[in-house]
Order: sequence, then C-alpha cells, then structure tokens
Amino acid sequence: MKRILIASAALVALTVGAVAADLPSRAQAPAAPFAPVAPAFTWTGFYAGVNAGYAWGDFTGNGGRLFGDADGFVGGGQLGYNAQFGQFVVGLETDLQWTNVEADRTVVGGLPVGSQADLDYFGTVRARAGVAFDRTLVFATGGFAYGGSDVVVPGFGSDDNTHFGWTVGAGAEYAITNNLTFKGEYLYTDLDSETVRIPGLAPVKAGAEFSTVRAGVNYKF
Repeated sequence: MKRILIASAALVALTVGAVAADLPSRAQAPAAPFAPVAPAFTWTGFYAGVNAGYAWGDFTGNGGRLFGDADGFVGGGQLGYNAQFGQFVVGLETDLQWTNVEADRTVVGGLPVGSQADLDYFGTVRARAGVAFDRTLVFATGGFAYGGSDVVVPGFGSDDNTHFGWTVGAGAEYAITNNLTFKGEYLYTDLDSETVRIPGLAPVKAGAEFSTVRAGVNYKF
C-alpha cells in the first residue's frame, strides 16, 4: 500500500510539472532599446493663408485732414517664409488686401463738401521677427506699404492714385496642428500724399494714415 501511495504522489508531481511547463510565461517583454519620440514643432518653412479684419484712420493732405473719419473692412491673403533659430524666429511676408475703407468730405476747403475718398486696396512687404514658445509665436513686423485710392467729386469727376509708404505692427500666431496656424495682428500704415487732379478744381494732395486689426489662418508647407 505504501508503495502505491509513493507511486501516485510521484505521478501527480510529474503531471503538475509538465502542465506548468506548457503554460505561457508571465514575464514582461523586454523594453525597446529606444522609445519613439514625437518630432519637435518648428516654425521654419513656407506658408500661405487668408485674413480679414477692420481698418480705420484718416485721408490727409494739404497740411491736414481732407475728409472725415475713414473706416471699413479689409480682407485678403498672404505669403511668407519663416526660419527658426533656437527660440528666435525671423521671416518675410507679403500680403495684398481689398478694402471698402471710405470717408466723406465734412469740412469746407480744398475739396467741396460731398466729395468722397476710398482706399480700394493696399499691400505690404514686411520683415517679421519674434520669439517662439513652442507652438506660440509672438512677433513684431514692419516694412514697405503701397495702396490705391479714389477721390470722387459729384458734378466734377474723379481721380485715382497709387501711394507708397511704410507700415509697422505686432501680433501673435499659434500652431493648431503642424501645418495649420491661426494669427492675429495689428498694423499701422502711412501712405504718402499724391496729387489729386479733378477737372474744374484746383489740385490737392491726398494721402492716408490708418490702423488695421485682422485675424487670419495660414497653411505651413
């Protein structure tokens, strides 16, 4: 009887050992030698986008304001390139804006009451320089500006001119994804005076000084 018990115990021990050997190992898989790292965001690259906003200011000339307050909406597009060096970003941007900024003549002198001035378009070519905080870019900007105006005097006619000048401003831009960014900016623009010649009236000088606030989106290539 004793021999039977010993033989049975040995058989059970062998069976348990065999089953345990067939079970899957619970040991953790060895860690990968190098864990994947997400690429850091960079502002370097070309971009293109659209914008819209609001402008207000004055049509000036002949030593003072020629018209009442000017204001209206603006909208257009921009192209540019950024280069990032550490935390600093420098770039170049050009934009072209359509506007319905206009003002009426409210002061007697120079041009008759009832005259109207319109800023039909303006554009800029600007340098940009700023500091990046990962996906947020804070920048200053400034450069060359140009635009087209149209002065209308009822009963006499109209004259249009191309103006040149300068612009300066600041803004901030945020990268929503690696390719899509959102920006807001302010620009002050000064367009030099040009001679307005309308038949039957003495020539006058007219220019424009105005501020613009606008928001836009860019696609970074």
